[in-house]
Amino acid sequence: MPQTLDAVAVRSWCARALDALGREREEIDAINVYPVADADTGTNLYLTVESAARAVEAVFAAHEVGSSSPAPGEAVRAMAHGALIGARGNSGTILAQLLRGMAERLADGDELPGALRRAAQLAREAVAHPVEGTILSVAGAAADAAGACTAPEDAGAVAKAAYEGARTALDATPGQLEVLARAGVVDAGGRGLLTVLGALVETVSGAAVPARHERVAHPAPPPEQCGAEGGPAFEVIYLLEADDAAVSRLRTRLDGLGDSLVVVGGDGLWNVHVHVDDAGAAVEAGVEAGRPYRIRITHFAAAAAAAAPRREPVQRAVVAVVPAEGMAALCAEAGATTVLARPGEPPASGELVDAIRRAHAREVVLLPNDPDLRHTAAAAAEQARTEGVRVALIPTRAAVQGIAALAVHEPGRRFDEDVVAMTAAAGATRYAELAVAERQSWTTAGVCQAGDILGLIDGDVAVIGHDLAATAETVLDRMLSAGGELVTLIAADSAPAGLTARLESHVRETHLAVDTVAYAGGADEAPLRIGVE
Repeated sequence: MPQTLDAVAVRSWCARALDALGREREEIDAINVYPVADADTGTNLYLTVESAARAVEAVFAAHEVGSSSPAPGEAVRAMAHGALIGARGNSGTILAQLLRGMAERLADGDELPGALRRAAQLAREAVAHPVEGTILSVAGAAADAAGACTAPEDAGAVAKAAYEGARTALDATPGQLEVLARAGVVDAGGRGLLTVLGALVETVSGAAVPARHERVAHPAPPPEQCGAEGGPAFEVIYLLEADDAAVSRLRTRLDGLGDSLVVVGGDGLWNVHVHVDDAGAAVEAGVEAGRPYRIRITHFAAAAAAAAPRREPVQRAVVAVVPAEGMAALCAEAGATTVLARPGEPPASGELVDAIRRAHAREVVLLPNDPDLRHTAAAAAEQARTEGVRVALIPTRAAVQGIAALAVHEPGRRFDEDVVAMTAAAGATRYAELAVAERQSWTTAGVCQAGDILGLIDGDVAVIGHDLAATAETVLDRMLSAGGELVTLIAADSAPAGLTARLESHVRETHLAVDTVAYAGGADEAPLRIGVE
């Protein structure tokens, strides 16, 4: 096993940490009582590390094209950046800053003790009002223990020392924070950090750390204690593009609006986390500072209620990823639990796992509806299976294939028979979409100019046109030349009025015995999506 954190070791560390957090997520969630007892610290840490791991994998994938390997600094910076843009919750945001601090030093060739010291320093500086007995205390103890290691050049020895220091500090957290002592638990964020450090030990030394199981002596406060009476009602998180001066002013303003303020990042990109009663004011403060995006607002009482024990599970459910709200409503009407994939923000496997849990069924059919989500969906399915859910993944490549699969879904028949029927329906559906070219580029259909209408059939550009309706007619004619019985049209809000009526008329006049059905797609990035069965 490697004794230094080269690029391969960083990749392995991310994968091991993600795997370990996946196993221990529920246990960490269960001891989450500070700063809000919303039972999501383990999940937030998992999603944060998942984003870091995806960023590292993207770097390796880019180098595979040129048959080279990424430099250590490139991999570790990707890990930190991925954690920053995907950070969730209070502890996830702090973990992102810890990784950023490590990346700063490791990318410059510093050894692990210095990297852990910088990580603890940056994380503490990012928190408006640091509290002892939290992940900050555990990180500081890990750094101190690493610094005291007599072999600073041996990453394995340093990692073991940091892990032991963190473990001792974690066990001390109930004596530092009264809310932990009352609940009889250690700090959940610190517990998650210990898991991440344990993965680092296994990566650089090959030695497995002993399994650790926490005991919850007292239940977390009920949902009604989360909110206005027990603290701020909302958690607000967003990414922010802004300069240092604007962020400094933002910190001051947000500190006056609420608590649990953590602002991490740098070089013009920040992740902002705060608990407030006025979520709108927190977002407005971000608008004044720069450009906030990926805004997430969570109502604590609602989140806690969602985590409460639920009814007896149903036998079967469908979980579908959809690209727009209109299709989410359409799939929901068909009985599916949906996950929204916004442009540039594909759902993480943790979000798919959460959707499978929300479906609350013994058997789940998962429809990713995007070829790029194949591995993400497979990871989610595997995780759900470890939780006792029987999951079948149908590799749908487009939303119209998912709709075709839903149309033949019958919960009353045997699971295998239902999956076979849904898979056959999806596989028999060709798909297309219309898009607007953003710039001049080469395509499989020739050179397109900015503003051209692109007709993509089964993922490849097949038609280049200048008018949306005329291009759509050409696409339909090409698809129906190979046969078809049913055309599905999903038009976005941005599509011209009367578009679907014109296309329905075109199909009736030029393709006998072909039925057409049209749906509203809502605020979809693609103005038109087409399915042919």
